[in-house]
Amino acid sequence: MSARPAPHPLLKGLYLILDPAVRADRPLEEVLQEAAAHGARLFQYRDKLSPMGEAYRRAMALRRAAAETGSLLIVNDRCDLALAVDADGVHLGQEDVPLPHARSLLGAGKIIGVSTHRPEQVEEATEGGADYVGFGPIFPTGTKSQHDPVVGLDGLRAIRPLTDLPVFAIGGITIESVDAIMRAGADGVAVISAVLAASDIGQAVRTFIARLPAADRPAS
Repeated sequence: MSARPAPHPLLKGLYLILDPAVRADRPLEEVLQEAAAHGARLFQYRDKLSPMGEAYRRAMALRRAAAETGSLLIVNDRCDLALAVDADGVHLGQEDVPLPHARSLLGAGKIIGVSTHRPEQVEEATEGGADYVGFGPIFPTGTKSQHDPVVGLDGLRAIRPLTDLPVFAIGGITIESVDAIMRAGADGVAVISAVLAASDIGQAVRTFIARLPAADRPAS
């Protein structure tokens, strides 16, 4: 059995999810640029509501901004949109295109992440060739009106031995919870409202990164 390639070096630390429903007052590419200026390097475009044409325009603007700042851009759910803008990869939910199909569409060079909520889903994503997993919700979250049961820090500790992939904790994460999450075995934290809804996005990004272990901070 061949060894798994090393994870992309940016698949750790702060993973900022950009959702126009959370920050409608600013173009998302401006948010990405400000966050990148303060150290963020891993972004996901998540848009559950916009028509495809509008989503495409936003994704193209984000793709350009990510390239200019040396960041990764992952597209949530949509393999077609990820391909259309040549994003760095796609993030799949449990109800999205199956992982093997997504890999055949995107090819070996793209990053594929998978949302997981139970140990068997973590194992399936690992065996199926995902590049990272999101695991949660760790805490209750207001970003989704309906979400899977909260797994807590104990759930995170329980799945850590099941995969050698980078694990991003997601769901209700705040600056105050980062230390405990990283001690429980996460490689990073996926954050939406705690940064996007902040009055000073740059300050929020800096504070999150400062809470990360030195090995999980982006290279300056």
